[in-house]
Amino acid sequence: MNVELLCSLRSHLINGLCAHAHPSIQNSKSFIHSFIVLLLSLQSFQVFAESTAFPSFQALVDQTEVGGTLVPSPGTYAGPVTISEPLTIDGQGKVTIDAGGKGSVIVLETDGATLKNLHLTNSGESHNTIDSGVQVRGDFNVIKDNVIDNTLFGIDLQQSKNNIVRGNRISSKPLELGVRGDAIRLWYSFDNKITDNIIRNSRDTVVWYSRDNLIARNDARGGRYSLHFMYSQYNEVADNHYENNSVGIFVMYSDGVHLKNNYIAHATGATGMGIGFKETSDVVVTGNQVLYCATGLYLDVSPFQPDSINRIENNLIAYSGIGVLFLNDWTGNHLIGNSFKGNITQVAVSGGGKTANRNLWQANYWDDYEGFDIDRDQVGDKPYELFSYADRIWMDVPSARFFKGSPVLEVMDFLERLAPFTQPNMLVRDKQPRMSTAAATLTTESSIPGSADDADMTEQSESPSEQSEQAFDAYKALRESLGR
Repeated sequence: MNVELLCSLRSHLINGLCAHAHPSIQNSKSFIHSFIVLLLSLQSFQVFAESTAFPSFQALVDQTEVGGTLVPSPGTYAGPVTISEPLTIDGQGKVTIDAGGKGSVIVLETDGATLKNLHLTNSGESHNTIDSGVQVRGDFNVIKDNVIDNTLFGIDLQQSKNNIVRGNRISSKPLELGVRGDAIRLWYSFDNKITDNIIRNSRDTVVWYSRDNLIARNDARGGRYSLHFMYSQYNEVADNHYENNSVGIFVMYSDGVHLKNNYIAHATGATGMGIGFKETSDVVVTGNQVLYCATGLYLDVSPFQPDSINRIENNLIAYSGIGVLFLNDWTGNHLIGNSFKGNITQVAVSGGGKTANRNLWQANYWDDYEGFDIDRDQVGDKPYELFSYADRIWMDVPSARFFKGSPVLEVMDFLERLAPFTQPNMLVRDKQPRMSTAAATLTTESSIPGSADDADMTEQSESPSEQSEQAFDAYKALRESLGR
């Protein structure tokens, strides 16, 4: 029965009883008791009608043969649904499954199933049971091209491997950020491919105790952690777009992670950062763009394993409050061929550390480099050196960062540079700074200027006489420009 019709019937029945009952009856205990019983009965019947307003999708699943294909008629169906045998469900973009605010919309407890072109909505709100659009508890499943909205969690994989999660649009319930669920969650899950998903206004995408997963070409905005690893080794993260989240990518206790060609922007706020590492070793970070973040790159006791190296190469870190922030004066990071442009502070060291120069800085572009390229080899003629003066105050005392850029600190910094009261700390020394962002394209140590490969290239390029002539012409032009 139609729910609106039930409500109208209940209203008319109650009004009729009250209007036509004798006053003495209206005041009797039996009338009041009967009235309450009638009201509760109608209310219960309404709830029952609401819960059975849509046909059951579980019945359709149960009628489908193992390995078969289910193409439901267009419309809305009632969940939750449990799938325990392999089959293919294709909603063709015309089928909605509504869980009615209870549990997960679909629980996938099988291997080799496919869910595609469905609209999954209205899960429960329990974090304990991880109420989701789809819960995956099997291997070799495909979840693609679905719309998942108004669900606490989006897609949850537990102890599942070799699944494909592709092309889904996921959003959470409209709750406070901290109590929303995660868009995609991997727990003890290996060799999965999470690609081409669009995520809006969910909390995090998390990968915990999971290895050898591919996370590529996803677009996540309006959340907290775009991507958060914990105890997850050898995962690859490529070509993702993460914007307007509190944190871009944060990697904790997870060795061997590769981050390449990701776009991360507008990770702002007091703890906002583009890419962060905590006690993480043997990572490769290459070709990423990190823009407009409170901190571009954050390193906390990374690399952690002895004799390991974190390779950070050919990234653009620009227009951020701090380009690279070290929590202490750790070592083992190789920063090669990166471009640092438009950052308020290029490099900072906090947590009691004094320098970042125990790491390798090689062939990076620094937009605040004060030097020349007389011989036009696209490498600065003197090293890039960054010292800390009065800014040492806010590095040592985090609460003083509030005054960063204030007139009083600017005056103190000017006086420190003019006549230092103490020996300033050298934060960074890049022996061969690049003169342009286009030139900062090194990818391996073998291509660092001065290596064997580079020497071979030099021999094939210009003769010494040609180089000397170019150097002389550049020097002459410099003198003329200075009026000398």
